[in-house]
Amino acid sequence: MRTTFPSTGALHFSTRGEYGVRLMVELARHHGDGPVSLSEMADHEDLPRPYLEQLVVNLREQGLVTSTRGARGGYQLARDPAEIRMSQVIEALEGPITPMVCASDDPIHANACGRSGFCNVNALWLRVRTAVVGALDSMTLEELARPRPSHPFHPPVNATALPVAQRPASTEPIPTA
Repeated sequence: MRTTFPSTGALHFSTRGEYGVRLMVELARHHGDGPVSLSEMADHEDLPRPYLEQLVVNLREQGLVTSTRGARGGYQLARDPAEIRMSQVIEALEGPITPMVCASDDPIHANACGRSGFCNVNALWLRVRTAVVGALDSMTLEELARPRPSHPFHPPVNATALPVAQRPASTEPIPTA
């Protein structure tokens, strides 16, 4: 179940961005194995298939995925996951990354605000945009597709299968003979 929070700031990625990134990570995990059906991805990621159908249109238009028709058809990445920056994925799904209209890369939008020629606050929004784009540019799809180690506070379900040195500390008393 998806948890929603009330708007907490100027920069917010929508469900399109969240679900689209999850779709792309799933495709990266299957990279080199051939096309993956939307039904399979929807089932694995617990996402609505009709919504994924909408997202792949933008991803295909931006050259990030390709589609194959037929019985063994589906979608696959158009390039190696190491070559796909997360900024490309987010922009394909969400549009330009712009916390405020005056911080847009597009000169038409950037000059839409009548204050843009003299506003000192514009420097803040430009810095925010630069930081967000820089963070997204610094991560590739390949990095997101790697398996993550379990969190130390959330041990694997079958912790007893781990070597003793890697098992989480128990709060139960140690039995004595």
